[in-house]
Amino acid sequence: MLPSCGGNEPGERYTDADIAGLAQQWRDEAKRSGQGPFGELRFRGYRGLAELPWFELDADGVLRNVATDLPRAIDIHCHFGMSLLLAPEVDLHQRTDRVEHLLDCDATHPGCELNLDVYINRNFDEQALRDLWWGSAAQGLWGSAAANTQTIPNLLHEMDAAGVGSAFILPIAFGLPFGDDLTERWMAAIDSSGEKDRLLLGCSAHPQDPSAIEKMRGYAAAGARIVKFHPTMQRSYPDADEMMQLYAECERLGLIVFFHCGRAGIEPESTHRYALPRHYEAAIKTFPRLQFVLGHSGARDVDDALPLAERYHNVWLDTHGQGVTTLQQMLNRTGGERMLFGSDWPFYHLAASLAKLLIITEGRAVDRHALLRGNAERLLAL
Repeated sequence: MLPSCGGNEPGERYTDADIAGLAQQWRDEAKRSGQGPFGELRFRGYRGLAELPWFELDADGVLRNVATDLPRAIDIHCHFGMSLLLAPEVDLHQRTDRVEHLLDCDATHPGCELNLDVYINRNFDEQALRDLWWGSAAQGLWGSAAANTQTIPNLLHEMDAAGVGSAFILPIAFGLPFGDDLTERWMAAIDSSGEKDRLLLGCSAHPQDPSAIEKMRGYAAAGARIVKFHPTMQRSYPDADEMMQLYAECERLGLIVFFHCGRAGIEPESTHRYALPRHYEAAIKTFPRLQFVLGHSGARDVDDALPLAERYHNVWLDTHGQGVTTLQQMLNRTGGERMLFGSDWPFYHLAASLAKLLIITEGRAVDRHALLRGNAERLLAL
């Protein structure tokens, strides 16, 4: 079934203050950029990260992590190229010359300006965001050329170049009438690739799917460790009754819940209401033994998401998207013990997220190991 539109809701679910707060965040971010402890961090494209001491460009122009003293990172937040509804299926075993990231800072030469001290999507102009919209439409209708490059061998190639050892693959269940079986297709592709030790199984279920619990049981039996819920895409509040039933089953199955959390600011405004961090607290509080990962650390609502991680020991923070000054503040406030490396590949190059964590943990070897690998290992052991 198609996702619901929400219907009539109490005014406190989404207020004028919420709308104003997002606009203010954009203004404040622009003023603060480059004013933090790391100064200006601007590069030309993802390739420009070769200016940092941990990276260089090889003879083929591929960005490579050349540091020899880093742990092999665990990426908690990856996807493959999507094909839904009428779109032809993506051949996930195909190798291509390069990955077309959905927000591709290397699409031109010398590349877009990449500022590591802002939320990452701020680096892309209106044309890039329009291209992202049309690319999303293509994934459901006529097929996406970019999605055809977002494949298993291309991800593994980028992981090898970036020094990433393994990655969780997180599908999304959109609640579409057909062609909405990314979990099954991605699980099968990983299984046939022989790379299950590096590409770790995630799954997704739609809260309005009457067979959601049955599906999650099957996914867990097949080896899934994480279930992805995306309140904005699924148009369901994370504290809705149907969601609470799914969390109870996740707890029984030993699944980790990975949420998209917060407003990125570029999604349809009609979906913003679902992702406010305050709507997540009831689930976190009701299920203290269930582990919750807040994707993007609340995105542009990070100031409201971070206190959840401070109050509740079952909350983990996916660091993807945040700028370096914000990440350092998160590290100092939480001690870094539940911060996780995530890249949101193939939206962005793996190195765009990795570089930020290397910057904030320079001279802090214990924190660096925790953020890149140790915390993920602890989460998986719970």
